[in-house]
Amino acid sequence: MSGVVAIVGRPNVGKSSLFNRIVGERVSITDDQSGITRDRIYSKATWLTREFKVIDTGGIILRDEPFSKEILAQATLAIDEADVIVMVVDVQTGITQEDIDVIDILHRSDKPVIVAVNKVDNVEIKDLMYEFYSLGCEYVMPISALHGIGVGDLLDLIVQLLPESKPIEKEENVICFSIIGQPNVGKSTLTNAILGEERVIVSDIPGTTRDAIDTRFTRNGKEYVVIDTAGIRKRGKIYERAEKYSIIRAINAIERSDIVVVLLDATRKIQEQDKRIVGYAREYNRGIILVVNKWDLVEKDDKTMNRYVEDIRNSLQFVDFAPIVFLSAKTKSRVHLLLDTIDKVYENFTKYVQTSTLNDVLHDAILLNQPPMYKGNRLKLSYATQSDVAPPTFVLFVNDETHMHFSYLRYLENQVRNTFDFSGSPIKFVLRKKE
Repeated sequence: MSGVVAIVGRPNVGKSSLFNRIVGERVSITDDQSGITRDRIYSKATWLTREFKVIDTGGIILRDEPFSKEILAQATLAIDEADVIVMVVDVQTGITQEDIDVIDILHRSDKPVIVAVNKVDNVEIKDLMYEFYSLGCEYVMPISALHGIGVGDLLDLIVQLLPESKPIEKEENVICFSIIGQPNVGKSTLTNAILGEERVIVSDIPGTTRDAIDTRFTRNGKEYVVIDTAGIRKRGKIYERAEKYSIIRAINAIERSDIVVVLLDATRKIQEQDKRIVGYAREYNRGIILVVNKWDLVEKDDKTMNRYVEDIRNSLQFVDFAPIVFLSAKTKSRVHLLLDTIDKVYENFTKYVQTSTLNDVLHDAILLNQPPMYKGNRLKLSYATQSDVAPPTFVLFVNDETHMHFSYLRYLENQVRNTFDFSGSPIKFVLRKKE
């Protein structure tokens, strides 16, 4: 995936509605009250087989209002990261001074800018869009984010203006893993412990690592690349202008990785931001290892580790396949266990299962537990085959894809996992109708 699109504009012009329309789901909160979206929100979008990232931003206000400085800084960061900028304006109110303030910022960015004239809900008001050419942009397009009018043409133009997509280059026989987590959880310290020397700056100040750093090393004859990333800050705290690093670069690190090592802090409970961070790794179908760092700071008895595991499993049920490693990056205690786990997860992430064995397992699973009636019909599985690795991807040929209930697909996944060791690796199922 390559290319970043930032959606900007003054408050209450429909930026979040357009964002939701493009990514195909209600990710951003939409409300008539201005200033609802204060933080940048990232998501993936696909159009004409092209995948790209979309950033929704808070409404840019230059006058002194609550959060106006933070919103401006956030939007400026989004503009810095973007390849194409979509400025949303409101056809019903016409050009305002705030629109002029926003376009002045965009003209200085030297990025392609599309003016999306929103709320053109009928032909009668379409002519009102022409005044927006006075903003000095080559591309002015009428849309209705609410009703989807003109959004397809807008996406056609966005894809045309995005830079050429370049595939992520991956070296063969090299295990690439990234270390992600909240600021100050010990990512750089762990990287140093793995490398055995001071290769990156280590500091108690959150956000010291400003960008992803790739470092190659060898262990037991195997080649690795470790990507140390800056802390993924809680939403609402990414507004410092000097903080050049942003969450999208951590996402880029995840994209380039086979395995994502998510650091958790042993001295505190699982937080909502931890769940979001793990969610990014899960969304991109990477191998996942949960690492509880600072284990040396915890007072322990014979049940402490079990209690931690139970808490993590309850909080992060959507990655119940991920192994948990307890260590101390500072003292280097148990770091070797992480490296052994990385080897094992990579083996599972690239594992191939023979078609005959796979079908035996799935047919036994169906005999043990028949598919339930769904929408008045019953699923019939003809056969299955593995089509890819990294992650392992299985194609199931069935009588009708719509007869598969998600709970039964989950059951089949569990049966596969119970037979084959896929710990640490996600599994993908693709349903195809047998012709």
